[in-house]
Amino acid sequence: MPTKPSKPLITTQEYADRRQRVFKALNGSVAIVFSGDGPPPAIGKYKSESSFTYLTGLTSELGAALLFDPSAEDPKRRITLFLRPIDPELDRWDGYREMIGEPLRQRTGFSAVMRTASLPRFLGIAARRAKKLACLHPFASHTSSSVSPDLAVFRKLQEKIPGISTEDRTLLLPELRAIKSPAEIELMKRAAAATSMGYRAAFSALRPGVNERDVQHAMERAYIDAGAEGVAYGSIVGSGLNGTVLHYVDNDGECRDGDLLVIDSGAQFCGYACDVTRTLPVSGKFAKEQRDLYTIVLKAQLAAIKAARPGALMWQVDKAARDIIEKAGLGDAYIHGIGHQLGLEVHDATPDGALKPGMVITIEPGVYLPDRRVGIRIEDDILITKSGNANLTSAIPKTIEDVEAAMKR
Repeated sequence: MPTKPSKPLITTQEYADRRQRVFKALNGSVAIVFSGDGPPPAIGKYKSESSFTYLTGLTSELGAALLFDPSAEDPKRRITLFLRPIDPELDRWDGYREMIGEPLRQRTGFSAVMRTASLPRFLGIAARRAKKLACLHPFASHTSSSVSPDLAVFRKLQEKIPGISTEDRTLLLPELRAIKSPAEIELMKRAAAATSMGYRAAFSALRPGVNERDVQHAMERAYIDAGAEGVAYGSIVGSGLNGTVLHYVDNDGECRDGDLLVIDSGAQFCGYACDVTRTLPVSGKFAKEQRDLYTIVLKAQLAAIKAARPGALMWQVDKAARDIIEKAGLGDAYIHGIGHQLGLEVHDATPDGALKPGMVITIEPGVYLPDRRVGIRIEDDILITKSGNANLTSAIPKTIEDVEAAMKR
């Protein structure tokens, strides 16, 4: 059973090394990464923007920023953490915050920590010296009414300081984040172990007549008991017709004898996500048609996993699964892609290009037949290695025989 590490597996030095890689890759350009803004949520915990967390280790810092200023004369101020000012009255509502001093600098690993009231002045000085700005935040969709936060700030600077150029470096952080360090992989393995405990609870809870939410609650309690923070995303627990809805959220239907139950759920451990889907027979045994369809999807998933290797492109991984499903005459029932990057977010930062060692992706083919009240999806988390891949979630039963054995009472 996974437990919280007594010391953080990702050290302040690893975060510092990540910042240095960004600093060098900027090649003299000024860049800024914001943590995100807005009021703390009424339910749950505020979550910093994932790239900010990736570079700082700060998971719930509101209104903060990280400034890269390569031309700063003082080497200690070339990478500066800016935190919002302390407000004693507000802190009585949202939590007490630390004064800037050596303990804070030691804890965060930053030589320079300042308040955000100073950010406009230091950013302006940096821009005037360097004359080059680099956008790191993903650009907003062309249909969005706003732009990315760093581009919005840079446009204002260009109005005030002549001769400044802005470059697109939005792939830099996805390229770094997609390659997981040994410490990140260990955290993802622990998330997978907690998820395995959750699925074990689901196997035990499922029987004809139970509510989908009863299965969900059993799983999510098991995640907590296994040391996880909770879910990495909203669990999908859909039986019968509900299992044909990809993003089903109600989780409030009756699990009926003879139906299949699609569970898409995963634990979060120290900020890292697991993402697994299993399809279970409510009765404990697959019917003949269900077995035939399940066999096709499982065969497609195994083919896609085999294709997930260094140098492969995701469309090629998808094709390995899609060819099998289309050959079975079910191409129109496979209505989504094969998977996505996984890490600090369940749909993690995604670089262009081929798969590389250290990436973790999901493989999740499925078929959905509403007229038959049948949805089947099978999903695992796959670590790309130098020689191929490793399945981080292989401990969770998925063959027909293993699923039926796990549900046997």
